[in-house]
Amino acid sequence: MNAVYLDSSAIVKRYVDEMGSNWLKAFIANNDQTLLFTSRMTIVEVTSAFARRKRERSLSQQDFDALESAFRSDCQSAYHIIPPTTEIINRACELVSHHPLRAYDATHLASAMSAHEFLSLEGIASMAFLSADDRLNSAAAIEGLLTDNPNQYP
Repeated sequence: MNAVYLDSSAIVKRYVDEMGSNWLKAFIANNDQTLLFTSRMTIVEVTSAFARRKRERSLSQQDFDALESAFRSDCQSAYHIIPPTTEIINRACELVSHHPLRAYDATHLASAMSAHEFLSLEGIASMAFLSADDRLNSAAAIEGLLTDNPNQYP
């Protein structure tokens, strides 16, 4: 069994058509036994991305409601949500001192690293980090995670 950590820039592609969406949707569909991890902070970020599109009128209220409902349902059933524990926050603080990361990005990376360590102890050695943010992917690779960017597959 494999595992994937998705940051908000990757997850939003599952719900809104943009560069990399087709690849991400196919990846998830073709890897239905893969464990999907994300941070609890992703809920705020993805909701914000949907709301921004609604404000910009690229999403109707009806589409916003449908996307929000689908995403919230997936948060309950499809994603393993990692809470921002004190350990993760402390690790994120360390990461921002070593990498040019924004706060939420550091929290994503710290969450992914914690998930990877837990999975390694459980015998699941393979975990990829998916993000559309090259800077975040670079930091994740330096920290020893396998990375991929859905935007590389338009």
